[in-house]
Order: sequence, then C-alpha cells, then structure tokens
Amino acid sequence: MRTGAAAGHTGYYHEAILYDSDDHLLAVVLPFLLGGVEAGEPTLVGFGERNTELVRRALPARSGVTFLPGGDVYARPTSAIRSYCKLLAEHVAEGAPQVRIVGELPTSAFGAAWDWWARYESAINHAYDDFPLWSMCAYDTRVAPEPVLADVARTHPRVAGPDGSHVPIGVYTEPRSYLSEPRPMLLDPVQRTTPLVELTDPTPAQARAAVYAADRGQLPADDVEDLVVAVSETVTNALRHGLPPTRMRLWAGADRIVVAVSDGGDGPKDPFAGLLPATSASAGGLGMWISHQSCNHVALHRGPDAFTVRLIAGNPHFPV
Repeated sequence: MRTGAAAGHTGYYHEAILYDSDDHLLAVVLPFLLGGVEAGEPTLVGFGERNTELVRRALPARSGVTFLPGGDVYARPTSAIRSYCKLLAEHVAEGAPQVRIVGELPTSAFGAAWDWWARYESAINHAYDDFPLWSMCAYDTRVAPEPVLADVARTHPRVAGPDGSHVPIGVYTEPRSYLSEPRPMLLDPVQRTTPLVELTDPTPAQARAAVYAADRGQLPADDVEDLVVAVSETVTNALRHGLPPTRMRLWAGADRIVVAVSDGGDGPKDPFAGLLPATSASAGGLGMWISHQSCNHVALHRGPDAFTVRLIAGNPHFPV
C-alpha cells in the first residue's frame, strides 16, 4: 500500500519543489525522505554536490536514504529516463509498493540545453506512469530563470510546500499536448554565418562524409563518431519519412559541430520521439532515440514550411 500524499494514487505522483532558501528545501525534503524510510519504501536522493551535503548533514546517522550520483544520472534526458526506468523496475520486482525520489537538474540545464530538459520533465509524466513512483523535482527560484520556472509549472501536476501541502498547479499541461506544441529554436551563433556544408537530398553516406570532413580536432573522436551516427540516422529519417526537399547544413566552431537537417514534412507523429525508446523503427523513432543519446543537444522545430532537427556535438553556445 502506498503512503503519504500519493496514497491511493495509481502510477506516477510528480511534484515540484519551488524553494527560495535552504530551510525551505529541507522543510519539504526531510519529512518526505524520513517518511519513506519509516514506511520501508526505497527512498533516494539525486541532488548535486551542494544539496547532497546539505541533506546528508540534516539527516540522522544511518538514515536509510540512498544517494544517487546526480551528475551521472542527468547527463542527457534519454540517459536519465533509461536509468530511472531500470532502477524503478528493479525496485518493483523486489516488491516495493512505492519508490520515493527527490532530485534536481544541474544548473547547466537552465541555459542552452533547457528546451530538451523541459521536454524531459513533461515526458516523464508518461514514461514513469507504469511505476508506483512519488518524486519531487527541486528548483531554486533564486537561480532558475523565469522561462524555466514557467515550464516547470506546466510540466509538474503539483507543488510540494514546506507546510506539508501538495497543491495542484493550475497550468499543468498533459504531455501529449505540451510536447506537440511548436517550440522556437534558439540559434547557435555559428548558425548566423555561412554554412561550411549545405547539401540538398544527400545520401546518408554523403552526410557522414560531410561530418568527418568538418572534424578539425575540436572534438574527441568518440563525439565525432556519435555525431556521424546521429546525422546519418536523421538524414535517413528525413528521406524516408519526410517530404522533399531534404536539406543538410553544417557549421563548425572552435569547440563544436552544429548540423541542421530539414525536410518539408511535419516531423514525427509521436510526441515522445527521441525521449522514449522507440517501439517501432517504421516511423523513424529508433533514429530519433539514437540521436538523442548521441549528441550534446538535440532540438526539434516545426516551422510553417519545414521540420528541422538540429544536432550539436561539443558545447552549445546559444543564449537562454
């Protein structure tokens, strides 16, 4: 039987913590964690170094709380989803009636890469709904920009307060609707320059060759190989599932390679494409899934005349 605010709830009970001080954070987190341990539920923390130490010091010795390597868990949205699904499945297989997790994204996620983390926060409402999970996602309102907090409100069904409250957020949007909305694509500064490569209806082999030719040692060899695979998969999807023409543009910076692949179609019909494992390769979902695991950032944009996938290997430079 599930305990706490999630008692009687089926599936994922997803909350945000919007805190403005250490005391505020601890007032929410400590009862959540200690209540889980007391109930015999797996109880985990996925914080960064600072807040991990804050919580460790506040908990009693040998509290029974498990601390996850937060930096590793949140390397990429797809990595986080894959890791957590595996972890949750293991706990459920061992008989856990409920799993409690409190976590936070690294502050670096609030910058150039926020758009795919916003998509992650929405998608997990669906991805984790097969598990008896109660989780809280902590956001420091002194650090997180307003656009980030606006997305947090739309991707979390409720907010947990220091007074023990669990209040529904009125602007929460169901994942399929949220993920289907058109999103602006912030440009990396190199995209405002003439592309190093511009191809129309390239073969996957030509696309791969273009990426290899752009490699001037600015990236580790493994990152280049990952980008080659991602670009090849994306071009294949555009040729197979999109509408002509397919265009590939490539820019190279001192510490990154940026590739944009466009076609005249509307993009994948599955709003979770790229973030969740593909159940079928027939609609290009497998290629999107591979690309999201291979690159440092993937952005999707549905414009009036084209669907664009932008892939970055290296360090994204576009502003918040």
